[in-house]
Amino acid sequence: MLKSKVRFLVAALALPAALLYWPFACSAPTSQLKATGPEPSSSAETLHASYSLPPTVAGGVLPHPAFAFADSAASASIADIAERVTPSVVSITSERMVDASQQMMPFPFGFGFGGPGQGGPQKQQGLGSGVIISQDGVVLTNHHVIEDATEIKVTTSDDREFEAQLIGSDKKSDLAVLRLKGDLASLKALPIGDSTSLRLGDVVLAVGNPFGVGQTVTMGIVSAKGRSNMGINDYEDFIQTDAAINPGNSGGALVNMRGELVGINTAILSRSGGYQGIGFAIPTNMARPIADSLLSKGRVVRGFLGIGIQDLDAELGQALKVPDNHGVLVTDVQPGGAADKAGVKARDVILKVDGSPVTDTGHLRNMIASRGVNVPVTLSIIRDGKPAELKVTLTEMPEEAAKAGKESQATSPTLGMKLAPLDERLRHRLQMPDNAPGKVVVVGVEPDSRADEAGLHPGDVLVEIDQKPVTSVAQVETAAKAAKGPLLLGVRRGEGTRYVVIKPQ
Repeated sequence: MLKSKVRFLVAALALPAALLYWPFACSAPTSQLKATGPEPSSSAETLHASYSLPPTVAGGVLPHPAFAFADSAASASIADIAERVTPSVVSITSERMVDASQQMMPFPFGFGFGGPGQGGPQKQQGLGSGVIISQDGVVLTNHHVIEDATEIKVTTSDDREFEAQLIGSDKKSDLAVLRLKGDLASLKALPIGDSTSLRLGDVVLAVGNPFGVGQTVTMGIVSAKGRSNMGINDYEDFIQTDAAINPGNSGGALVNMRGELVGINTAILSRSGGYQGIGFAIPTNMARPIADSLLSKGRVVRGFLGIGIQDLDAELGQALKVPDNHGVLVTDVQPGGAADKAGVKARDVILKVDGSPVTDTGHLRNMIASRGVNVPVTLSIIRDGKPAELKVTLTEMPEEAAKAGKESQATSPTLGMKLAPLDERLRHRLQMPDNAPGKVVVVGVEPDSRADEAGLHPGDVLVEIDQKPVTSVAQVETAAKAAKGPLLLGVRRGEGTRYVVIKPQ
């Protein structure tokens, strides 16, 4: 009995020790363990691009990820890469005048200006980061770092301070370009890499000035690509990373293991305002043409189709006879716009642009915007279940169209609503123009009905049913009763139109 108790006690003590040892055992052989870990310059313990195991790693154990490299030809360590890129990342201090009697809210996810004041006009200071992208003093940063700034100062990693001139800023993508003034000798530009070559799991470094504590380097991996519809910017194609990004990192560099700029750190997803493992960066392949446009024209020129769009779901795809339910649905066509002149119609489903598949509304919007103006593109579409191609010459996006062209989120409503004719009184209450389409309005939705569950709201205007214009309440009721399958309903809400499928009972 005594021996069994002793054996149990020894096992109980040995288990925690084994667990404590386990992380070290996974990072290096016991004979190589040091207080500071494996030597970062040890080229024998690297993870190559082919992801084959280095021959010198005992027992096929992967090296610690901190010493993984991006390609088999790399000979520099993480420390070497950080040393090479940090001189190109700067801290930005910007000042603006604010009415401090009003509560100032920080930029989404904790970046930019913030904090309530005591009343009256006051100077407010914001901290952020930027990246030197050319040796003549051009710096790329976020729009929200310098928004409404009356004075911008830039400090380099060697503590040199420069005044900066704002060359141009683009709120829709949250990018801005500055030019430094003064002695620009010995400035070091960060080479710009190809962000499209990034793969999930690639190691990246985030460099910036979090919380104003000074230049900081953090490491992580590429967690996701092509993040859009996050509600941060109008144009989004974010790289997601778990490299620690905090307030003040805005405008800083996301760097690959070749020491190249692949993204501009922009925002974090956080409930606390601090790092929680989800950060977003604007990819360089999106940022580069915007920066070039700001430098050459002082503004961003984007391609414009002149259509309203929404994502396609399974029910819409089935109703519109779209194979695989892939593509983006055209809900509105602006009269006289580029799409209208090319013959694009409402209910067309766009599958490809110049042969490249379209995944969602955000993807299509970015593809068209990046093409530029007076550029011909080929749209591969499905119309009435049949494939077709249309040639469209893009125009420049007008500001008013950009505001009105934000697509609405699709819903899947069913019947179960109270309808009324859309008279002048209701038009006035809904602030609808006289020439806006629609003659029937939803004035009530029964609780727990199919319409309620589907998301139809009072104030929705019915413009089409079964691909025919809606002319009266009686027409809608007759079509609903006669339907033997799903109905396709066009609904106008606000300034845009959406298409939804009405399920049969």
